[in-house]
Amino acid sequence: MKLPERTVERLSEYRRTLLEYLAKGKTHIFSHELAGLHNITAVQVRRDLMLIGYSSLKKRGYDAQQLIDVIGKLIDHPLGLNVCVIGMGNLGRAVTTYFTGKRAKLNVVATFDVDDSKVNRVISGVKCYHINDLKKVVDQYKISIAIIASPPNTAVSISEMVVTAGIKGILNLTTTPLTIPQNVYLEEYDMITSIEKVAYFVKGIESK
Repeated sequence: MKLPERTVERLSEYRRTLLEYLAKGKTHIFSHELAGLHNITAVQVRRDLMLIGYSSLKKRGYDAQQLIDVIGKLIDHPLGLNVCVIGMGNLGRAVTTYFTGKRAKLNVVATFDVDDSKVNRVISGVKCYHINDLKKVVDQYKISIAIIASPPNTAVSISEMVVTAGIKGILNLTTTPLTIPQNVYLEEYDMITSIEKVAYFVKGIESK
């Protein structure tokens, strides 16, 4: 089943919320509760879950653990995927620290940098390699996904190295737009653009 990109995003968000729900000892949740936690409508939640063939017991709502399992089977790789982070400045360190251990099916197994003071050290719990060893390490650990957190002026050359190394998925955290082959999936997240979007709407609120 191939799902729309935005649906996959919401399913990931639902799962995170459901995991938090379970941690609080709550076993069931209604569509309107899940919707309220994500600032969307209950209709949207029901539409997303109907799309993946899941329905609730009306009196109790959705079974949280069951729904977590259903979402996991759809969006996770059955064998899990290995991830690397490229660029171990402040952003790269933060991403590695935050991400490590968050999902059983996604594992940060290597990081990369060009700074000799970082290479061959364990940073944020993961060993850092020189970027020149990218291909060798990708092959060794069967890495499928790269998170690029390098300086913007290096993003294009690094993306080329990543594609050549055989990686099939890229999350670009730099401000440099990338062009990659169609057989590689690219997700680009620009924090500055997101903050400017928030600022625009704050301006509208303040002007009322």
